[in-house]
Amino acid sequence: MPLQRAFAPRRPLALTGLGGAAISTLLLAAQPALAQTPVADTPSVYLQAGRARGDTDALTLGATLPWRSFQRELWGSAVTGHWDLYVSRWSYDAVPGRSGHSTLLGVTPVLRLTPDQGRSAFFVEGGIGATYADKRYVTPDREFSTRFNFASHLGAGVRLGAQRQHELLLRVQHVSNAGIKHPNPGNNFVQLRYALHF
Repeated sequence: MPLQRAFAPRRPLALTGLGGAAISTLLLAAQPALAQTPVADTPSVYLQAGRARGDTDALTLGATLPWRSFQRELWGSAVTGHWDLYVSRWSYDAVPGRSGHSTLLGVTPVLRLTPDQGRSAFFVEGGIGATYADKRYVTPDREFSTRFNFASHLGAGVRLGAQRQHELLLRVQHVSNAGIKHPNPGNNFVQLRYALHF
């Protein structure tokens, strides 16, 4: 009996919970895409949610425009670029007498690296751009001295769907004025983006 138990068929390892279901879905959806031809750079529209210190929430609506004439190869991966244009609404705990909301316009040139000569569904990206806000960001624990700031980010994502038209991207973004004026505490956001390519 012990020998039969040792060689009895076992259930495959399963991921559990909401996180496991999300990871399983992403991996299963990405499997067929790995054998496809390279992803064509197409424009997209996106919705992005983010959170930073100081109970700061950001909701962003934007679009990406590919650099159609730019493509390089690096370490067997395709490097492409695009413009990221957006409007973002920050909500935060304000100091007395000040607004707890700010609207930003931003533009960022972005480089994206897609493995397997661009055939992979997965990618990493980074960019450094600029933002301009309608009012300065001032909370009880931090204060931006300028309405103009730089925004840099690093992210990793996956493109899904038969035409890879759906995109999920997890990013970390740093916003500060790079020492143009003080104080310059900056702030770091964790952001999740859904984009639809067309």
